[in-house]
Amino acid sequence: MNHSLEIKELKKSFQDFKAVDGVDFYVEEGKFFSILGPSGCGKTTLLRMIAGFLEPTSGSIKIRGDEMIGISPNKRPVNLVFQNLALFPMMDVGENIAFGLKRQNCSKSEIEEKVKNILEKVHLGGYERKNVSDLSGGQKQRVAIARSLVLEPSILLLDEPLGALDLKLREQMKIELKKLQHEFGTTFIYITHDQSEALVMSDKVAVMNNGKFEQIDTPENLYANPKTSFVASFVGETNIFEARLNEDRKSVLTKEGMNFKVFLVDEKIQTFCKLFIRPEAVVLLVDDGMEDMNYFDLTIKTILFDGSNTKVLANVDKSDHEIMVSLPQNRRFAHIKEGEVVRAGVHVSDCKCYE
Repeated sequence: MNHSLEIKELKKSFQDFKAVDGVDFYVEEGKFFSILGPSGCGKTTLLRMIAGFLEPTSGSIKIRGDEMIGISPNKRPVNLVFQNLALFPMMDVGENIAFGLKRQNCSKSEIEEKVKNILEKVHLGGYERKNVSDLSGGQKQRVAIARSLVLEPSILLLDEPLGALDLKLREQMKIELKKLQHEFGTTFIYITHDQSEALVMSDKVAVMNNGKFEQIDTPENLYANPKTSFVASFVGETNIFEARLNEDRKSVLTKEGMNFKVFLVDEKIQTFCKLFIRPEAVVLLVDDGMEDMNYFDLTIKTILFDGSNTKVLANVDKSDHEIMVSLPQNRRFAHIKEGEVVRAGVHVSDCKCYE
């Protein structure tokens, strides 16, 4: 498989601050690759170096095998879509999309054909003469993407492009973007702090923290097998217990006095650790007796109804420690009431410990 992008030992410092600190990764041709992390972790700095707007302190950036260090942004085979979209309000949709083609000195007939074709592909056929100000947020988003893709870049860089949209439109555009990427076959590199965006759309996700990548993996494996406590806490919801490792190194004693058999993700743990349990891993109304399960009582505090995402907040074993439990959608749990004490269990493999 050919690599669209290959980054080696990339660093960017601003005086004493290391914004990007020795990042290594590659992106395969035609894939959707997301960089996920909190504000200030270095992801936008990384994107701006790939685009050519920032010069690295050191390291290598290769696009389809060609070194990009020292190459100006307008000569790199990439295009960038910003959160604010940067559409030209004085131009109609067709003129916005044609802007880059005109700068490439394409003929008028070629521009008209390309604009028409790209609008059909982004489901805006016939919108050439529409004013940008008359478009909905989702339509503006598609115009911005069309304007970039019509230039046939090797890589499309997207810097939190859905951030300004309302929740429902954002959910729709996640699916739309994934479909567009698949249809065009262009390599997408997507920056976001929203884990749902990264998990839904991406072939691979890099989780970034303090200028470094903590893990690069498929969305499924990031969620199921996080390698660090940061990834475990940042990707998806999770319940966290402070604990002390027992001598057998197969169990822990939590701060609340509960013994849990666990799976040690980090073998370097000496004494103190953090126990992570996903809300959907907790099983309610269980019978004791299975060998590979941890059992405990839960006192139901609140039921948070949200259709298929309904959850329960509960206290563990008469303590003040509150955890969240995802309810499967069946009638078996319909009778659970606030204040009720229920027996719960969680499989040992779902009790993951990190330093």
